[in-house]
Amino acid sequence: MEAEAEAELIARLLKDTLSFDANTVRAATDALDRTSPIPSFPYHLLSIATGSGEQGLKVAAATYLKNFTRRNLEGDNPQSNVSKEFKDKLLQALLQVEPEILKVLVEVFRLVSNAEFVKRDLWPELVPKLQLAIQNSDQISNRMDCGWKTVNVLTVLQAVIRPFQYFLNPKIAVEPVPPQLEVIVGEIVVPCLAVFHNIVDKVKTAPDMKEVDLEKILLLVCKCIYFSVRSHMPSSLAPHITSVCHDLIGILDSLSFDPVVVPGNEYFLRLKTAKRSLLIFCALITRHRKHSDRLMPGIISCVLKIVKYSIIIHKLDFLPERIISLAFDVISRVLETGPGWRLISPHFSSLLDSAIFPVLVMNEKDLVEWEEDADEYIWKNLPSDLEKLSGWRDDLFSARKSAINLLGVISMSKGPPGGSSSNSSTLLKRKKGEKGKRNNRHPPMGELLVLPFLSKFPLPTNDNAYQSKVLHNYFGVLMAYGGLLEFLRDQKPGYMETLIRARLLPLYMISERVPYLIANANWVLGELAPCLPEEMSSDIYSSLLKALTMVDAPDTTCYPARVTAAGAISKLIENDYQPPEWLPLLQIVIGRIGYEEEESCILFQLVSSIIESGNESVAVHIPDIILSLIGAISKYLPPNMEPWPQVVERGFETLAAIAHSWESFVVEESDENGSSEKWAIGQATIGRAFSVLLQEAWLKQMQTDLEVQIPVSPSCIDYSSTLLKSIILSVTGSNMVTEFKVSELLSVWSNLIADYHAWEESEDLSIFDCIKETVNLYTKYGLADFITGRMPSPPAPPVPRISIIEGIGAFISEAIAQYPSATGRASSCVHMLLYMPNYGSESELGVKQSLAITFSRAAFSRFQEIQTKPSALWRPLLLAISSCYLCYPEMVEHILNKIQEGGYTMWAAALCSVASSSFEPKLSRTSDMKLLAMAMGKVIERLLEPGKPRTGLVNNCFMLLLEVTVKLKEVQEGIEDEDMGEDEDMGEDEDDTYSGDEDSEGEDDEDSESEDDEIEETQEEFLERYARVAAELENGLDVEEEDVEDQDNEPELGFLEGVDTTRAVFSLIERHHNVLIKDQVLPSELVSNIIKSFPEHSSLFSPSR
Repeated sequence: MEAEAEAELIARLLKDTLSFDANTVRAATDALDRTSPIPSFPYHLLSIATGSGEQGLKVAAATYLKNFTRRNLEGDNPQSNVSKEFKDKLLQALLQVEPEILKVLVEVFRLVSNAEFVKRDLWPELVPKLQLAIQNSDQISNRMDCGWKTVNVLTVLQAVIRPFQYFLNPKIAVEPVPPQLEVIVGEIVVPCLAVFHNIVDKVKTAPDMKEVDLEKILLLVCKCIYFSVRSHMPSSLAPHITSVCHDLIGILDSLSFDPVVVPGNEYFLRLKTAKRSLLIFCALITRHRKHSDRLMPGIISCVLKIVKYSIIIHKLDFLPERIISLAFDVISRVLETGPGWRLISPHFSSLLDSAIFPVLVMNEKDLVEWEEDADEYIWKNLPSDLEKLSGWRDDLFSARKSAINLLGVISMSKGPPGGSSSNSSTLLKRKKGEKGKRNNRHPPMGELLVLPFLSKFPLPTNDNAYQSKVLHNYFGVLMAYGGLLEFLRDQKPGYMETLIRARLLPLYMISERVPYLIANANWVLGELAPCLPEEMSSDIYSSLLKALTMVDAPDTTCYPARVTAAGAISKLIENDYQPPEWLPLLQIVIGRIGYEEEESCILFQLVSSIIESGNESVAVHIPDIILSLIGAISKYLPPNMEPWPQVVERGFETLAAIAHSWESFVVEESDENGSSEKWAIGQATIGRAFSVLLQEAWLKQMQTDLEVQIPVSPSCIDYSSTLLKSIILSVTGSNMVTEFKVSELLSVWSNLIADYHAWEESEDLSIFDCIKETVNLYTKYGLADFITGRMPSPPAPPVPRISIIEGIGAFISEAIAQYPSATGRASSCVHMLLYMPNYGSESELGVKQSLAITFSRAAFSRFQEIQTKPSALWRPLLLAISSCYLCYPEMVEHILNKIQEGGYTMWAAALCSVASSSFEPKLSRTSDMKLLAMAMGKVIERLLEPGKPRTGLVNNCFMLLLEVTVKLKEVQEGIEDEDMGEDEDMGEDEDDTYSGDEDSEGEDDEDSESEDDEIEETQEEFLERYARVAAELENGLDVEEEDVEDQDNEPELGFLEGVDTTRAVFSLIERHHNVLIKDQVLPSELVSNIIKSFPEHSSLFSPSR
C-alpha cells in the first residue's frame, strides 16, 4: 500500500470514529487496530494531527496516537525502543502545534520521554534540542515570526521533568539526584530563571498585566521548578533558590482577592501560578530545610497576608480558596520546624482571631450546602480523620480543613520542635521521654491561648438562639474543638468533663432550634469517644439518642444532625460503652430506616456496629428484630432485574454481620449450656427471614420454565453467601429444605458464583464457607438439582440447566486460576466435591468426571506459571491434581501431557519435592500426607506397569513415600519429635521467665518502656526497608502466597478418610518387592525409621528376604 493511500485510509477511518452511529465507530476502530502494525502508521497519525485538516479529525488522530503509544510502551508487550526519526518528528511537531492539539500530543511525548529518557537515558539529543528550541522560541528571541512557541517548549519541558521523583529506583535507599534531571535543570531550567525573573518584575510593576502568554510562561516555569524540587535538589538549582523564592513571593503579593471583580483568563493563570508557588514552599520546607530555613521570614510574611483574606472565604471561588488553604498548610509546615515556630509564635493571637476563626464561622455557603447537598456538607466540614493532625499533611484541599489542622498544630505546640536542625528527617523520630522533658516546661498553646479565646463566645441558649451571630460564631467554636481533639485527649479526664458539660451538652436542650450546632457537637463527641470519661458516657449517649430522632423543620433538614449522631453513637459503642438496654436502641434505629435512602445507609452501618460491639447482649434480640430489618430492606429492592442500590447493599452487609454474630453466639451457648430448643427456634426464625428476603430478591422475577438473567449485583454475593449459609444451618430436616426453598436459592447462587470475577479475599471467604455447608447439607438430606440439573419444560431448548455442583465447580476452577490467596481454600473444595457427594447414576458420574477434568486443567495450568520457584502455592495445586488423579488416573495423565509435553512427569516430580522434608512450608496436616501417600503410590504403580521405561523418578518417589508414611504415623499418634522439642524449649523459657527476682521484672518493665518511647521509624529507616522489599520483589520473591489461615484447616476427604493408607503402602511394597526393595539400596536411616514405626512390617526390609 502506497504512503498516500495509507494516509487517506487512516484519515477516512478516523473520520468514521467521529460518527454518531455506534456500529460505524466500532467498525472504524477495529479497522484502525488492524492497520496499526504498518510501520508508517504513527507517522500518518502525527501528520494528520498537525496538518491543516478539520479540528475534530486532528484531535481524533492525536488521541489515537496517544492510545497507540501507550499500548506499545506500557502494554503487555512493550516495544524495546522508539525510532529516532519518530522522536524527532514528534518533538518538532510539539513546538509548533496549536494549544488544543498540544494538550493531547504532549501526553504522547510524556510516554516516549518516560520510556526513552527518564528510565533508560537513551535520548541524548533531547536536551540539546530543547535548549536550542527555547533559545529561538518566540517570547525568548522576541521574534514573533518564529515557528517555535515558548509556551509549547516549556510545556514539553515540564512533561520531561514531571516523572522525576523518589522511587524511580526503589532498590536504592537514598536515591541520588538522577543525572538526567541534573542535566536538564542545569542546561534549560536555570537559564529560564532569568526570563522568569524579568516577567515577575513586570508583574510587580503592573499587577493587572493582561498578557496571557507571559502568564502561561510564569505558570509553566513554576511547574518546572516544582517538579525539580519536590523530591530532589539539583545542584545547579540550589544556588538560585533564594532568588526563586523572592520571585514567588512577588507573584503571591500581586494577587487580589476582591470577590466583586470577575477575573479574566490571564488572572486565572496567575492564581494557578500562585497555587504552584505555595506548593514549592511546601516542598522546600518539607524536603530541603537547608535551603528554606533562611527564607522563612519572607515566606511567613507572605502567607500571613494571604490567610487574612479568610474573612471573605465564603465569597471566593474554588481556586482562591485553595490558595488560602495552601497558605495555612505552609504555616503548619513551618510550625513543625524550630526556626519557623519562633517566627510564627508571636502571630498566634492574630492568626487565631483574624485568619483561622473566620474560616470556621458558619457562612452562607454552609447554609446552602446544608440544604442542597448534605452529604457534601458532611464530607467537607465534619471529617473523620482528624487524628492525623500534622504540619506535614498534603491532602486537605479546603481552607476550613487546613485551618482546623493548623489550629490543632498550634494547640499542641509548647515550644520550638526539634531545635533548628536542617535535617528534616530528625523531625520524624524523637524519644517521647525527651519530648516530654522539653515540653513539660511550658503548658501547650491550647491551654494558654486557644481555649481562652474560644471561651469568649457565648453558649447559645433559649434566650439568644435566634441571634444569627451567636449561632454562627458558636458553629466556629465547635469546629475549633474538632481541631483540638488531640490536645483534649492529652488532658486529664476532669478537664474534658468540664468542657463537655459546660460547652456541648447544654446544646441538646435546644436541639430543635440549632441543628447546625448539634451536627458539629455530635461530630466532636464522636471523635472524642475513645477518651471520654466513663461517668459521662450515659449522659452523652442520651443526648446523641435525642439527636438521632430529630425531626425535620418545615424549612430546615436535620439529616446531617441525625447522620452525625449515628456516627457518634457507633464510635461510643465501639469504645466499649454499654447502653442500659440494647433492644430499644435497635428498635429506634430500625424504625427510622426507610425514610431517606442516604440516611438508611448510615443507619444500617449503625446497626452493624451495634451487632458487632454488643456481642451476646445484642445477639439474644436478633430473632426479635430480624423481621423488621428484612421488611426495611425489602422496600428498597428494585422491582426488576436492575443492579441493587447502595442502600440494599448496606442492608445485606448488616444482615451478614447479624448472621456472623448469631452463629458465634449459638456456638458459645452450645459449648456452655448444650443445645437448646430456644436457640433452635431462634435459628429457624432467622433462617426463615433470610429465605424470604432472598426469594424476594432472586426468585420473584424468575419464571420456573425459562432461563433468565440472575437479578443480583455481584458486589453483594459475599453477603448473600453469608445469608445462604445461615439458611442452610437453620435446616434440621428435609421438610425445611422445601419450606426454605433451599434448592432453588442454591441454583441461583451457583449460577452467580460460576460467573464470579471480583476476587477479593474479604468477599470470597463467605462463598467458600457456603460451599462447605452446601455439600454437608446435601450429604444429610439431599438436594434437587445438586449434581445434575433438571431439563426445562418446552418451549425452552432441551438442554439441562447447570447444576449446583457445576456452578460451584466453575467458581473453584476460576479461583485456582485467578487468585493466589484462594488457592488453599479452592484445593480443599476440590477434595470435598470429588469425594463427599454420592455419585450414583451414569449422568452423575459424568458430572464428576467433568469436574475432575476442569480442576486438573486449572490447577496444572496455574502450576505451570509458578513452577520455576518453589512456593507455598505448590502444595494445594499439586494436591488438587492428586485428587483428580486418584479418581481418573489415565484421563488426568493424558490431560497433563496434553497441556505440556512431559506434564505428567513434571507433576510427579513436583509432588516428590513437596513430600520432601526440605520443602517449605513443611507437611503438617494428616489429610495432606494421606493424599500425597496415595497419589505417590498410584504414580509408582503407573510407572511400574509393563512397557513403561524405568527412570530415577520411581526410586525417588518410593523413598519419599516411605518418609511421608512415617511422618503420617507420627502425626496421627501425636509423638512428632519437633513438637516435643518445641514444648521442651517453651518449658525452659517459662522456667527462665519465672525464676527471676523483682529486679529482673523491673528491668523488663524498663525495657518495655524504652520500646514504647520509640515512635515511628525515621525517613531513612523507611527508605531502607522500602529498598529491601523492592530488591526482594525484583529477585522473584512471591508477593502473593497462600492464605496462612488455610494451612491450619484440615480439608474434608469424604470416603477417602476411611482408606487405610499404611495398609495400601505396604501392600504396594509386597506386590513390587523385587523392584522397590531388592533392586535399590535404601538409606539406612530411612529403613531404621520405617522398622521403628512399623515393626510388624520389618520383614519386608530384611536383607534375607
